[in-house]
Amino acid sequence: MPRKVSHVTEADHAIVTAAIAEAELHTSGEIVTVVAAQSNDYDDIALVWASVIAFLAMSVIALFPDFYRSFYDRLTGGWGHELTSNQWLGTVIAIGALKWIGMWLILLWRPLRLWLTPRAILAGRVRARAIDLFKVGTEAKTLGRTGVLLYLSLNEHRADIVADEAIAAKVSPEVWGDAMAALIDRVRAGQPGEGMAEAVRRMGVVLAEHFPRGSENPNELPDRLIEL
Repeated sequence: MPRKVSHVTEADHAIVTAAIAEAELHTSGEIVTVVAAQSNDYDDIALVWASVIAFLAMSVIALFPDFYRSFYDRLTGGWGHELTSNQWLGTVIAIGALKWIGMWLILLWRPLRLWLTPRAILAGRVRARAIDLFKVGTEAKTLGRTGVLLYLSLNEHRADIVADEAIAAKVSPEVWGDAMAALIDRVRAGQPGEGMAEAVRRMGVVLAEHFPRGSENPNELPDRLIEL
């Protein structure tokens, strides 16, 4: 049986679970926390970069044909036969294909692929993943529509908060800014558990203000930190 890979420590789990329990003592809101190593494989980004590099390589050869023909002559010591137009075109295409394959292989190294992905795309993919998880595990899972998801994607160093309709109607996304900042600061410092726990505490303050705990407050969503 394959060993489960953990992105955070048992201590992180305990810290986050305790923070959720404490926050929910004062609110009817339900906080769900999810941590993932990465939100997307970014295969399309690798495809784009490989295609760009291949196109640039072929364009440079097309712009400076005399230089590359001279290079071919030096490479063959002047004994190579004169390439026809079709043979030269085939050579250029072959070089472009080799460049494409080489770049694709280089981008199999995920850290480089992430580094070459624009920030806006990273944020968009993390947001999309958070929304997907919210729809599956949080949306409409509480009687009062008071569930809220805190999602952390470690490799992208990004997080997101998605709230159910009752919360979204009263709390604008900007209100979660302090919680998000506290989370990201601690993740960058290598403390993902502390970051999520602090974000939960600040989210709890906001929820308690708008959705104070009532006489009936069933625990409808998991309090533990979920790893994907």
